[in-house]
Amino acid sequence: MGTRVFVAGVGMIPFTTPRHSQTYDVMAERAVRAALSDAGVEYDAVQQAYAGYVYGDSTCGQAGLYRVGRTGIPVVNVNNNCSTGSSALYLARQAVEFGIADVVLAVGFEQMQRGALASQWTDRPTPFDRFDGVVHRVQGASEAPFAAQYFGGAGREYCERYGVDPKVFAEIAVKARRHAAGNPYAVFRDPVTAQEVLDSPRIYGPLTRLQCCPPTCGAAAAILVSEEYARAHGLNREVAIRAQAISTDFDSTFAEDSMMKIVGYDMTKAAADQVYRESGIDPAEIPVVELHDCFTTNELLTYEALGLTAEGTAEKFIADGDNTYGGRVVTNPSGGLLSKGHPLGATGLAQCAELVWQLRGQAETRQVEGARIALQHNIGLGGAAVVTLYEKTSRA
Repeated sequence: MGTRVFVAGVGMIPFTTPRHSQTYDVMAERAVRAALSDAGVEYDAVQQAYAGYVYGDSTCGQAGLYRVGRTGIPVVNVNNNCSTGSSALYLARQAVEFGIADVVLAVGFEQMQRGALASQWTDRPTPFDRFDGVVHRVQGASEAPFAAQYFGGAGREYCERYGVDPKVFAEIAVKARRHAAGNPYAVFRDPVTAQEVLDSPRIYGPLTRLQCCPPTCGAAAAILVSEEYARAHGLNREVAIRAQAISTDFDSTFAEDSMMKIVGYDMTKAAADQVYRESGIDPAEIPVVELHDCFTTNELLTYEALGLTAEGTAEKFIADGDNTYGGRVVTNPSGGLLSKGHPLGATGLAQCAELVWQLRGQAETRQVEGARIALQHNIGLGGAAVVTLYEKTSRA
C-alpha cells in the first residue's frame, strides 16, 4: 500500500461546440492554470504530467503545457478513446501513490470536429475489427454512425431481454438537461420533454438525436499530491482518491454475441467490483455518481454494471426517481456527457472536477447535500473502463 493521494486542485473550462472552440493548446493551458490556482501551487512544483487527448498529433500535451511553463518535467501523452482523461488520472494517481512523485498533473483536452466519431486512418486495420465482427453478426451492417450502432444495439438487447419499453431511455435525456441547467460549464442547459426527445431524428435502434452526446471541445485538469507533501505545504486535503481500477475487455466481450458486452458491460462491472473490494464501500452507500452517458442507453446499462440497482431493474429505478435528487443516488449532477458535452480527452477529468466540487460542497445549485463519497465511471470502446472512488476527509 502506497501513500494516500489527495486531489489538491481541479480546473476546467466551459465546454463548447466545435464551431466556437479555441485551439486545443489554449484550452489545455486554461484548464491547467485553473487547477494550479485551485491547488495553490506553482507549475514549477509539478514533477510529472499526463496529458490525454484522442484527436491530435503526437506531443500535443507538450504543446499545451509549454504555454504554462517549460520546466523539463516528463510529459506523457495518453490516448484510450473516451476513457482517456480518466486513464491520465489513473497514471497520475499511481505515480503519487507509489512514491515516484509528490505533485503530478493530469490534463485532458479535445478539439473535436463536427459530426459523428470516425477513424482518421484508412490505410490500416482498425482496432474495432474484432468488435465489428460481432456487431455485423448480431445485427447486420448499417450506415448509421458506428458508436450509435454499438450503443443503440446494446439498448435494444436490454429491452428485449427484460421486456422494457424503449421510451425509458428518453427520461434519461430529460434528467440530463434538468441537471445541466445548474452547470455553467455545460453546452446544453435548456430543458426538453420526453416527447421532444422521442420526436428528434432517429439515429439507430431506440436512439434519437437527443439521446446521443454531441461532439464537444473543452479541457479539464487535476493536481494530485501525496499526503506528506500536502501536509508540508499546507495544501487542501479535503478530497482523497480512496480506490481506483481500470479494466479492459474479456473473452466474453466477443464470445457471447452480446451488444451489451460489446459496449463494455463486463469491464465496467469488473472495475467497479475491484473498487468496492478495495474500498470496503457498498454501492448502496454512494450518494453521487458521474458516469459515462455517451448515449442514454449506456447510462441505463451502467446503473446495473456499477451495482446501483440490480440487473433488470433499471426501468423501475428510473421511474421511481432513484437516479436523481430526492432519490437514492444522484447520477450525473453535471448534466453528464449528454448535456455537458463529451470532449473525449477531457471527459474523465471533468467528471473528477465535478465530484471534487460535490465533496467540497462547492457545486452550487447542483450540490448533493451531505455527500462524503463519490463514484466516477469513464469508459472507452476498444476498450478501457476506469472507475474511481473519492472520499471527503474533512481536512481542508
